[in-house]
Amino acid sequence: MEKISISVSFPCYNEESNVEKLVRDASQFLPAISSDYEIIVVDDGSADRTAEIAEKLAKEIPNVRVIRHGTNKGYGAALRTGFENSRKKYLFFTDGDNQFDITELTKLVPYTKDFDIVAGYRIKRRDNFMRRLNAWSFKTLVRILFGLKIRDLNCAFKIFRKEVIDHVKMESNGAFINAEIHIGAKKKGYTMKEVGVNHYPRQWGTQTGANPRVIFKAFHELYKLRKRLS
Repeated sequence: MEKISISVSFPCYNEESNVEKLVRDASQFLPAISSDYEIIVVDDGSADRTAEIAEKLAKEIPNVRVIRHGTNKGYGAALRTGFENSRKKYLFFTDGDNQFDITELTKLVPYTKDFDIVAGYRIKRRDNFMRRLNAWSFKTLVRILFGLKIRDLNCAFKIFRKEVIDHVKMESNGAFINAEIHIGAKKKGYTMKEVGVNHYPRQWGTQTGANPRVIFKAFHELYKLRKRLS
């Protein structure tokens, strides 16, 4: 497999039990697919030791950078910060909760030659029923409003050509960010391939995606975007 230039971004909020494994796994794996890579940990105003642990790792492991938000700004804001500070040809992100195996990037990378976006979809989603129901409802509404046909809209295992992120307008600070990226990319004619990846139960920390405020904000931002594009 041809090696690529890649920025790997991890948005983290209160992931003190996950961030060390996340970074160490990435640093051990990435030389297999890249001779030009960086790892960016975005600490989104965590109230625990996430930033402290990440900063320690950055001093120990080459190519690791930590960017900190002074306050919690939201998932979308953390992703945008990672994107804006990326320096390589390709951008990859996954969440800081260790529910994905970064070595499965080997499934996605071969398709980067032919597609602008290669997005993972969870073969078997390891989340509770309400979280799955909310995701299905949101995906269905996005399909109705924007004609966006995607199997797993919010799967946090995606790789992009950097030009996609540079040319797609993103404003969301919350969970709507994935929809915003894909809707914008579709409008500009970028191509996408979906690839199945494994999803694992969260072992440490607390999910925030099922928070009613987070869900309501995502639906609200969806309608705002629809109005803006109509």
